[in-house]
Amino acid sequence: MLRSFTIRTTKRDEMIEITSFVAETVRESGVTEGVAIVYCPHTTAGITINENADPDVKRDMMRRFDETYPWEHPLDRHLEGNTAAHMKASTVGASQHVIITDGRLLLGTWQGVYFCEYDGPRQRTFYVKVVQG
Repeated sequence: MLRSFTIRTTKRDEMIEITSFVAETVRESGVTEGVAIVYCPHTTAGITINENADPDVKRDMMRRFDETYPWEHPLDRHLEGNTAAHMKASTVGASQHVIITDGRLLLGTWQGVYFCEYDGPRQRTFYVKVVQG
């Protein structure tokens, strides 16, 4: 089963929890044992799994990414001026896999799945593929 989701981001940099979209897709698939693959087809956005209990984690991550990959750098040559967004997206990655067992996502107590925007605001798409096995 493959589902496509469209979301609208509201900031240049943000992490939007999408765990419920992934869990909904798993429920609809009827798969009880397998894997859910979450994929982002954008070069300036990504998918990660991280803490979903303390919002300071998201804020700290965004701040540290900005420190590591400043938005403006005198040596950047990319004409669009969003090299930092490409760097952040490459660091986070375009996809995540989550094991499905007993019909549920096998996530840790504090874990959630996030869509990471680094060049917003934009309308974005992500995919969830459920594979039985």
